[in-house]
Amino acid sequence: MTDPVEPRSAGVNAPAPAPVADPVPVEGPLSRASFEELYRDAFDDVFAYAATLLRDRGAAEDVVAAAFERAFRRMRTYDARRGSRRQWLFGIVRHAALDELRRRRRIASLAADPAVPEPAIEDELADPVRRATVRAALAGLDARDRELVALKFFAGLDNAEIAGVLGISASNAGTRLHRAVDRLREACHEQS
Repeated sequence: MTDPVEPRSAGVNAPAPAPVADPVPVEGPLSRASFEELYRDAFDDVFAYAATLLRDRGAAEDVVAAAFERAFRRMRTYDARRGSRRQWLFGIVRHAALDELRRRRRIASLAADPAVPEPAIEDELADPVRRATVRAALAGLDARDRELVALKFFAGLDNAEIAGVLGISASNAGTRLHRAVDRLREACHEQS
């Protein structure tokens, strides 16, 4: 049995219910110490992601250095309500890599991209034939699919973080990633 609800009288104001507080973000603002920790934790993944997008190790090194410098200067702009620190960082790296790709197009268009081994693939695939197969299959994907694969498997981001980096919904990121992985799998089977 429930308690009867007493009607409010016109002249009596009942106290307003306490406002529900927003959940406390898991990650707080970035400090120098937390930025250094982010740098140490994410550097290899950031480099693998940039190398996958640019397909040029030298350019990836430059882009990663510029992206970390940009992130350090902008660390006060990090807002935990908009996503994780890694998501924020990969967004900065993505913009730096896209800037580099645009700069390349303005300077000259290359007849072919240089063949550069993907750092994460070499580390994870001990079999040289399999590594070459995956590298060739990745090279055959379009840039959007390569980026999705890099964000998921080289950067280690989840679908919500990928969505934040790309500016799309999490469900769209998941769908696009699934399709990209299917295309990569098909390309690997064609290569072998």
